Amino acid sequence: MTAKPKAFLLHGFMGTGKTTLAKKLESEHDAVRFTHDEWMNELFGDDPPEELFQEYARRISTVMQKTWTRCLDLGVNVVLDFGLWSRAERDSIRALVARHGGEPMLCHLNCTDDVAWQRIDERNRALGRSLFIAQTPFEC
Repeated sequence: MTAKPKAFLLHGFMGTGKTTLAKKLESEHDAVRFTHDEWMNELFGDDPPEELFQEYARRISTVMQKTWTRCLDLGVNVVLDFGLWSRAERDSIRALVARHGGEPMLCHLNCTDDVAWQRIDERNRALGRSLFIAQTPFEC
């Protein structure tokens, strides 16, 4: 019997280390990594207009979902670096993974707010494949 492809679901707030872990899992498990912020940056820049952000994010999520579910259909491991902040979102993704023959592996990341903000602040000063995050939305 062939093993089910794994879908690593990264759950955590901004700055908790999701993308760092995603890159490690990608390498260790021969997986395809889907990091929403990198796609957003590539298509719309590091600080998309606030009034368009939700629409851009929705479009990217739609394309990513079609792609990562196809990977599972083909037996390829995936890393979903999405945050998955709500229980409903995590449950929905788990069910979708199962429908496509995958095994969901939830990875919860956490750190103090001070450490998270320090990481975000450092990332903001060296943008490239990420998005700018203002301190006000971070604190909400």
